[in-house]
Amino acid sequence: MATSILAPPPEGSGLKPVRGQPGIPFIGNTLQVMRQPFKVARKRYEQFGPVTWGWLLGQRTVTVQGPEAAETVLVNRDKAFANGPAWSYFIGPFFHRGIMLLDFEEHLHHRRIMQQAFTQQRLRSYMDAMAPGIKDGVRAWEPGHGFKVYDHVKQLTLDLATDVFMGVELERSEADRINGAFIDAVRAGTAYVRFPVPGLRWHKGVQARKALEEFFRGHLPAKRRDGGDDLFAALCQAETDDGHRFTDEDVVNHMIFALMAAHDTTTITLTTMAYYLAKYPEWQERLRDESLALGKPALEFEDLDRLPSADLVMKEALRLLAPVPALPRRVVKDTSILGYHIPAGTLVVVPQLTNHHMPEYWPDPERFDPERFAPERREDKVHKYAWSPFGGGAHKCIGLHFAGMQVKSIMHQILLHHRWSVPGRYEWPLDTTSLPSPRDGLPVRLDRLEHS
Repeated sequence: MATSILAPPPEGSGLKPVRGQPGIPFIGNTLQVMRQPFKVARKRYEQFGPVTWGWLLGQRTVTVQGPEAAETVLVNRDKAFANGPAWSYFIGPFFHRGIMLLDFEEHLHHRRIMQQAFTQQRLRSYMDAMAPGIKDGVRAWEPGHGFKVYDHVKQLTLDLATDVFMGVELERSEADRINGAFIDAVRAGTAYVRFPVPGLRWHKGVQARKALEEFFRGHLPAKRRDGGDDLFAALCQAETDDGHRFTDEDVVNHMIFALMAAHDTTTITLTTMAYYLAKYPEWQERLRDESLALGKPALEFEDLDRLPSADLVMKEALRLLAPVPALPRRVVKDTSILGYHIPAGTLVVVPQLTNHHMPEYWPDPERFDPERFAPERREDKVHKYAWSPFGGGAHKCIGLHFAGMQVKSIMHQILLHHRWSVPGRYEWPLDTTSLPSPRDGLPVRLDRLEHS
């Protein structure tokens, strides 16, 4: 289809119009973007530059590529970009009023209260509470061919989320029901049919939200009364210096969002690390040697900075496969990005998934090279927003330190107890139609280490 412009800039403004190829109205390039995001992003960048528009999931969408554009949107100095109206289109019915869906003063108010659930003291308590579940879960893995890393890691992180975050004892069937609800809620966000047709993604997501609300409301009175070392209790008890606390509805909304964010992003990061450590066994041994050198059966809070190689691999995994592939914003007033006119009402997307693969900022971007984050290289320092898997600005992920803590704690246990490998020519088939994951579950040969 012929090139067109989003909207002409105001006369005399000196701004450029945003160009693009919209494709079929309302459908546009949705299928191509979801199935071949790297190829489509590169083609658009070469054809139109860093700011371009098209149709995505029924929305007229401007995609901004590169760290300079990302900084403009995420830092949001003139308060032109809003989270809530953008995310609500994708996940609003399922993660209503989660921290990521709030904006400006209201967002800051909720964030100040929520910070009390992520203090160093709280992080220590979460880490201590996670340790037995991680150790038992990983040691229970059965060695052999065809062990699906993604499936097992997802089950482990879901179990940890329901156990450590909720602090509620659940029967296996009930835990599976709640875990299934989270999965359905996440998948619903990228549904092609965006109304509740029974049996389809959107309908399943709506039903899942109802189940999660009922679950948390049922347990909330006891959490208010008894407290505990889990996130659920922390949100019930969190209070700012001036006495502000969350309402029951706030706690329910934030718990549903936090558990989704915690287990999905951690699962993707760990699976990506496992994939590259299987393909590059020298790095797997390097990380294992670091873990063995600690001489501890479980990672402790003070050990988090004593695993430099694990830190490098985690950062490279987050670059190669950003768990949150794109960050949408709704433009609330006429603004500009890199000299392009962006009218009010536009949906703007920062594509973290493909931004981290731009050769203009990352030499040989498809190559697994953790040393690019080493102190003597620090390729991520080419621009503050060249590497930004946790977002940026006021909405930077509030749980990023918890995420790193959980990833390292789980990987430490895997390295101590197992070695894994894939055939030399194996390349994982990525599914990027929702949050990115391997379509085949990442099957590996898993061997138990004798010393474990």
